[in-house]
Amino acid sequence: MSNSQPPHQEQQPALFCSIGSPTTSISKQELRETVEKFLESLGARDDVLLLPPDFTRFHSQAGTITRFISEYYNFTEREEDAGDSSTRATSASSPSIQIIPALGTHAPMKNEQIELMFGSNLANKKTCNRNDDSSDSSPFVVHNWRDDVVTIGFAPEEMVEKATHGMVREKWPAQLNKLVWEKRIQRESDSSKSNPQPLVLSIGQVVPHEVTGMANYNKNLFVGVGGVEAINLSHFIGAVHGMEKLMGRGNNPLREILNYSSSKYLEPQLDLWYILTVMGPSSSQDSDDDQNDGVEMKGLFIGRDVQAYDLACDLSLKVNFNLLDRSPKKIVVYLNEEYHSTWLGNKSIYRTRMAIDDGGELIVLAPWVETFGEDDCIDSLIRKVGYVGTPGIMQAMENDDELKSNLSAVAHLIHGSSEGRFSVTYCPGKLTKEEVESVGYKYSDLEKMKQVYNIETLKDGWNTRTDENGSEEEFYYISNPALGLWAHPSRFEEESDTSDAAQKHGDVTISSNQEASDGSGGVGGWKKPPRKPDCAL
Repeated sequence: MSNSQPPHQEQQPALFCSIGSPTTSISKQELRETVEKFLESLGARDDVLLLPPDFTRFHSQAGTITRFISEYYNFTEREEDAGDSSTRATSASSPSIQIIPALGTHAPMKNEQIELMFGSNLANKKTCNRNDDSSDSSPFVVHNWRDDVVTIGFAPEEMVEKATHGMVREKWPAQLNKLVWEKRIQRESDSSKSNPQPLVLSIGQVVPHEVTGMANYNKNLFVGVGGVEAINLSHFIGAVHGMEKLMGRGNNPLREILNYSSSKYLEPQLDLWYILTVMGPSSSQDSDDDQNDGVEMKGLFIGRDVQAYDLACDLSLKVNFNLLDRSPKKIVVYLNEEYHSTWLGNKSIYRTRMAIDDGGELIVLAPWVETFGEDDCIDSLIRKVGYVGTPGIMQAMENDDELKSNLSAVAHLIHGSSEGRFSVTYCPGKLTKEEVESVGYKYSDLEKMKQVYNIETLKDGWNTRTDENGSEEEFYYISNPALGLWAHPSRFEEESDTSDAAQKHGDVTISSNQEASDGSGGVGGWKKPPRKPDCAL
């Protein structure tokens, strides 16, 4: 395997741009102009592969960036945007373009979602680019995390053992969609340095994340277009390390594994660049984007290594991390049409669990939620086991070979369990009371709860209402959990101060702020996560 850098990487600095601050508002025109300048700096291309997120990151503006790239390369006609008076810049080349939404474990995007996120021109584009017999293929390629991947290398066993506190002793497989890795094969098989090299652009939003601490960067490849073994193990690593010790932290044991694999296998073999956004609440009612629902771009970072990601993480923590002066007894979260399953909708739990008070209640208003998992296999496992708390889930895994082979489901069940510290009341539009209660959550009628908590009049943050007895109730409202992380300082600081040395030896101790009514605390709530050296997976 060659370790030489692609020709264009030798000529380019690792960081193209670092733009943004908590008070910045990047307009569509500024975004287009910056992206076009970046593409111009790369020179002519024949083959471009784009890796944007799926519809669950609709507000990332990755769809808009994907459209701008396609227009610059003459792949689609330019669509006019409100407030964009920039002159048209186009490439001298007209490369073939393929787009693989980074689905990870998610269900494929629907046609209407593609059109809403990427625009009608791209959604309706027909092309002969794909290597098949079809003459009218879509440039959009559906990633299948179970079948469409190749293993390109491994992270060492000792890194995984450290990250899981001895629970897992095996190498972590770095896996990618085959089409991504083919860009490396094409580059190596072409001995002519004068020919343009295949270009891979990974596009997405940096925001606090329950599995990797902060979303995006190489997660968009190793998880977004990764394979079963890599995704299952990475999710489980995140769960056993402890979600509360991961979220909001760009540097953590799982990210070390991803960064190792990225520097060893991706960077030497692909002409790969990251276009990273940081999104936050709009500071003005006047927006040039009528679809972004009060969200605006606070930062734009373009680079080909970890530097761009680190800078984006620094800004995201300033924009997306909300430290509360007191822990709410009740939090109400609204899930928009991006969330059609609890697999997705449980961001409402992940992003608020470090804020909610002991004995508190989380109410999830979920009009579009209609299932638990994103595929039949995961859905059936969630229905079989439920969000019953870490001890029960771990016991189920020990006795169930199907769970052992689907560690991402195990991690999801752990992440979605309150461990008895607070209650979760789901108000779904398309799941029955029996279904919701069968997996361990409370149920309430959506229409009834929407009358009690009217999202049309609520504001993000603290609200009060008068109940039927005339008493005043205070609660905290979140209109989009994907945009941030909420925590009380004592809980966040306590979890971040947990030392590796304390985790490796001695009996399991429960954090006072994470103590569960059933005495479990959860893997994410333990001061010293459970370590089973005689039961390594």
